[in-house]
Amino acid sequence: MTSLTLLSTGLMGLLVVATFVAVAEIGAKRVAPGDDEAGGRYEAIVGALGEVARTPVVWAVSFVGITVLVGGSILLGVGSFGIPEGLAGTLVNVAYLVVGLLLVGFVFLGAYFATRSRGLGNAHGVAAGTLATGAAFLVLVTVQLVVGVVG
Repeated sequence: MTSLTLLSTGLMGLLVVATFVAVAEIGAKRVAPGDDEAGGRYEAIVGALGEVARTPVVWAVSFVGITVLVGGSILLGVGSFGIPEGLAGTLVNVAYLVVGLLLVGFVFLGAYFATRSRGLGNAHGVAAGTLATGAAFLVLVTVQLVVGVVG
């Protein structure tokens, strides 16, 4: 129970920080398109991250890293390697969390990029991603109530 409280506290703290960052970005000075000073450091960071994200080696290393993280935590959690029982359960929960975040990210970003590729704006993409993620969550809750597949 304590770990759930700590997890909830950490997630709420991240949400507060993300809210403050979003509000700070919204209040930023807007510049006309085509202005050479538009973006500045922001454009440089976005460009650098875009180049990294387009590199196949980064995707391969990320996939291997996530696979090793999930597989290793499951093996350590269910195997008898002399790990304390409380830590073993935590490792399995970490694996569940990582897989859940990957699935949520897949649903959200899939809907977002599908909307953006059809010529709609960022707000439409975020709305579609949020709607798809919420619908998937409702389906999961319904299946859990009817069949009981989780936990």
